[in-house]
Amino acid sequence: MIEDTLAKLDSRVRQISVLSDDKKNELGALLETLKDEVVALSETKAGDAESITRFAELSTHEVTREDGSDRLKTLSLEGLSASVDGFEVSHPRLVQIVNSVCTSLANLGI
Repeated sequence: MIEDTLAKLDSRVRQISVLSDDKKNELGALLETLKDEVVALSETKAGDAESITRFAELSTHEVTREDGSDRLKTLSLEGLSASVDGFEVSHPRLVQIVNSVCTSLANLGI
């Protein structure tokens, strides 16, 4: 489930016509790293891993909508960021990747 969802997100990002190939590749690489980190987390904290994945999906959806609401974009990115609260010590790489994904999505300017 987690791997499939993140693969779909990568596909969605790669279909955004207004993004350069460099940006698509950058975000794709971040999503691939996020997948690795979330899959590892799912072995011990399946519910948390699922939440992170769903917030990543929601954030990508809101940020890539042409007629999206700025408020919903902000809320979805805040949710994604909040989904890793408490993992700074146990999974610092996961927190770093989620923060990078949030920053990249916020800076897309779609």
